[in-house]
Amino acid sequence: MKQTRTTNPELIELIRFLRKQGRENKASIWRDTAERLARPSRQRVAVNLSRLNRYTQKKEILVVSGKVLGSGELSHPITVAAFNFSERAKEKIIAAKGRQMSFQDLIKKNPKGANVRIIG
Repeated sequence: MKQTRTTNPELIELIRFLRKQGRENKASIWRDTAERLARPSRQRVAVNLSRLNRYTQKKEILVVSGKVLGSGELSHPITVAAFNFSERAKEKIIAAKGRQMSFQDLIKKNPKGANVRIIG
């Protein structure tokens, strides 16, 4: 049986970037996130805002190795880095005075990955 691979060039570049940052900064969180993103698309996570609201505290920094969806409400500000966001999720995160960012921005801000949780 033929083995398939990721063909999305943005995703391939992101996986390489995360692995490199994990090696250079000795931060296993970035290597773990890269491995989660390298999985087949049907195994990647899709996390609703209701789950983020339920399992997080105020001002927490999160990594989602997949997509953040806009179902549910967000009652406190959080910072979320994810591969993809739905438009409704972006609106609700900003309305709750939180931040949504890319992995590159989060790594520039926090190269060691200190106080960052992986959700999903």
